[in-house]
Amino acid sequence: MSQQISPDLVIRNGLVADGLGSPLRRADVAISGDRIVAVGEVGARGAEEIDAAGALVTPGFVDVHTHYDGQAVWAERFSPSSAHGVTTVVMGNCGVGFAPCRPEDHEVLVSVMEGVEDVPEIVMTTGLDWSWETFPQFLDTLEQRPHDIDFGVYLPHSPLRVYVMGDRGVRREEAQEADLDRMREITREAMRAGALGFATSSVPAHRTGQGEFIPSFQSAETEYLAIAGAMTDTGRGVFQMVLDQRNPADAERFVPMLERISDRTGRTVTFTLTQMMDGPPDAYRSVLAAVSEANRKDGVEIRPQVFPRPMGMLLGIDLTLNPFSLCPSYEPLLKMSVADRVAALRDPDLRARLLVEQPSDPKNPLFVIARDWKRLYPFRTPADYEPPKSTSIAALAAQTGRSPEDIAYDLLLENDGAGMILAAITNYAEATLDAVFEMITHEDTVVALGDGGAHYGLICDASFPTFMLTHWARDRDSQKIELSDAVEALTSRPARLVGLEDRGVIAPGYKADINIIDLDRLQLRMPHIDRDLPGGGRRLNQGAVGYRATLVSGKVIQRDGVPTDALPGRLIRGPQPLTA
Repeated sequence: MSQQISPDLVIRNGLVADGLGSPLRRADVAISGDRIVAVGEVGARGAEEIDAAGALVTPGFVDVHTHYDGQAVWAERFSPSSAHGVTTVVMGNCGVGFAPCRPEDHEVLVSVMEGVEDVPEIVMTTGLDWSWETFPQFLDTLEQRPHDIDFGVYLPHSPLRVYVMGDRGVRREEAQEADLDRMREITREAMRAGALGFATSSVPAHRTGQGEFIPSFQSAETEYLAIAGAMTDTGRGVFQMVLDQRNPADAERFVPMLERISDRTGRTVTFTLTQMMDGPPDAYRSVLAAVSEANRKDGVEIRPQVFPRPMGMLLGIDLTLNPFSLCPSYEPLLKMSVADRVAALRDPDLRARLLVEQPSDPKNPLFVIARDWKRLYPFRTPADYEPPKSTSIAALAAQTGRSPEDIAYDLLLENDGAGMILAAITNYAEATLDAVFEMITHEDTVVALGDGGAHYGLICDASFPTFMLTHWARDRDSQKIELSDAVEALTSRPARLVGLEDRGVIAPGYKADINIIDLDRLQLRMPHIDRDLPGGGRRLNQGAVGYRATLVSGKVIQRDGVPTDALPGRLIRGPQPLTA
C-alpha cells in the first residue's frame, strides 16, 4: 500500500491468524472503507488506530446454521452470535422460516417455528408484522432494518410446501408434477432475489407446536431433485438438510441420496452430522467414510456440518423444560411467576409428590431426554461442556444412594431457583468429546450449528466460537487443535461453503470483518435469562470475556463486550465473489 495514502483504520502489532490455516505472524492490518488493504508492516498512519499488542487478530467468524429469521425482523442485533466474534450468519436452516407465506398460513408457520425451534408463539405474533408474502418481499423487509452483522437467508422447505400445496403440504402429501413445477418457479425466483440456498428437514423430532410432523418431513427424493434442479438453473445455491440418523445403517441410505442430488444438479449439499447417543457410538465414522468416497467423484460435493461440543439443552425452572415439567403436580406452577414457582417448589409436600410422580407421555422426544439421567449433568460456573461421566445425575445417584429425581430437584433450586442442568442430546455418547474431535478435524466437515435465534428457552449454542478457541485450541489436555486451524474452521471454511468468497480471510481485498481477541483472558460467561423478546418473551443469552473488539465492514460493532452504535451489517444477496 502506498505510504502516501492514509487508511481509515490500522490495527497495530497483533498476532494475525489469516483464516487459511497459515502460521500465526505479527503484523499490522490496514483498512480502507469496508476492505482490508494491507497486511504486514504498515507505515501510514490511519485515521483511527487500534493497538492489538498481545492480542490475536482473526477474520470475523461465520456461522452458516442459525435461525434468526424472526429476530432479524424485530431486532437490530444478532445476539448472542455477535458477542462471540460472529460477523456473518445464515438463517432459514432446517427448512423452517416465514416466507413465502400467505396470510391464511401465518398460524401454520408460527406453529412450525414454535415446535422445531422453541420460539414462543407470543413472541412471533407480537414481533412479526408479516409485511411480505413472497420470498423476495421477505428479503426486502429484512434489508430495510440496519443490523450489527451480515446475514444471508436460505429458502425454507416447509413454508415453500405450504405456499404451493396448502393443506396438502401441511398433511405431508406427496407433491404432484404441477406442485413441483410451482416449487421450481419459486426456487428460481428466490435464488435470483438473493437466497444463499435451500434448506429442509426430515428429522422425526422436528414437530409443530401441536406435536405433529412438520410439512417437509418424509418428502420424496423427486421433490428434492426438482428443487435442487431449479437452483442449478440459476447457477447458485447450497442444498442444506437435516436428516434422520437414528439407525446406524442410515449412511447406506442417505449418503447415496445426497450424492445423487449433488451429482445431478451440481449443487453443494450440506447436512448435520452428530454422534448419536443411542446405538453404536462410532456410527458417525461410516458416514464420514461414505462422504469421503462420494466426494472423490467428479461433480460431487457433500459437506457435513458438525458442532464442536455436545448438542444439548439446558433445563431449569425458568426454562422451557426441566425433569418435572410434565408431572401432574407441576402443571399448576406453569401459571405462576418464576418467583412464586420457586417458592412453591420449596414446599416439602409438593417436593414429595413430584419426586414420585411420572410425567405424562409427550409427543416431543426432548421431553423424554429431560429425564434420561445418564445424559444429564449439573451445569455450574465455570461453564463445562465436557463434564466427566462420574458427574452425571445417574452417576451421582449411584454414588450417594439418593434418587436421580432428588438430586435434580436440588440442582434446579440452586441460586434461588436459577440452577441449570445440561442435557446431552448428541455428541456425548461416551461422556467425552473425542468423537467430536474426529468430526471437526475431518477434511470434509464444516464447523457450524450455533442455532442462534432459536431454542430461546432451551439452548444457547451460538457461543461455540468462543468454545472452539478456549477448549479446543487452548485448554483441553489432549487432542487439541492448532490455533490457526481452529480459526480457519470458524472463518474461511464455512464462508466458502455458502459461496462467500469475499470474507473469512485477512488479506488485501477481503472484507474487513475482524476480531481482536485477548486469548489469555478469553472465557465463556454462564448463560442467563434476558426478557427482551417481543411480548416480554424470555431467552437464554450468553456472553464472553476477552473480545477486545469486533469489526464488520471496517466498523467497530463492539468493544470489550459492549456494543457500539455502529450497525454496518447488511443482507447478503447471493454468492459474494472476491473482487479486485
